[in-house]
This record gives sequence, C-alpha cells and structure tokens, in this order.
Amino acid sequence: MEKTNAKDFLGKEVNVKIDRQLGTRHPKHGFMYMLNYGFIPNTLSGDGEELDAYLMGEFEPVSSSKGKVIAIIHRTNDDDDKLIVSKDGIDYSDDAIRAVTEFQEKYFESVIIR
Repeated sequence: MEKTNAKDFLGKEVNVKIDRQLGTRHPKHGFMYMLNYGFIPNTLSGDGEELDAYLMGEFEPVSSSKGKVIAIIHRTNDDDDKLIVSKDGIDYSDDAIRAVTEFQEKYFESVIIR
C-alpha cells in the first residue's frame, strides 16, 4: 500500500476507529489520553501504521466516531502526521488544538496545517 497523504483528508468527513479511549493510559509511556485517539482504517502513515487521528468534540470514551478533518498536526521531527477530526464540525483554533493534544504532542516538534 502506498503512503497516505494526510492533506488529502482536509475538509473531508472520515470514520475514526478509536484504539486509545479518552481517560486511558498509553501502554508503554504511561501518559493519559485527554482525547479519544485512533486511526483511519485502510490508510498508511509514515510510521508504517494507519494514519492517526485525534477526535475533538466527543467528551465520553467511544470505540468509533466520524467527523470532519479540520487540521493536521505535521510533526517536523517524526514521520507521523495526526489528523484533527471535529465530531461536531466546529473549527477549533490552533491554540485549542495545541492545548488538548499537548499531553502527547509536547514530545515532538510540529506545525498545524489547515
């Protein structure tokens, strides 16, 4: 499978499979997920796994959801883009995105692409 271009998803509706639910701990690093976090099935990211996604606007743990891709966190020191999916279609600000993803993204350098 060819690597998926995260930019192709900007502005599109996607289905997200959640494998790290809100309030759970990372199995290796121990930090707590402050958002539901998962992936887009049938995609391929730079890390060899599916394209990852943060789900904003869902405040309960869920196993899947859908929403609109409003931004991409493009890690400049890691080949693993993260989609920002808005369940309710709200166009969250860059500051809001940074605040709710900081629990994991603080370990990386990144830019937000819209």
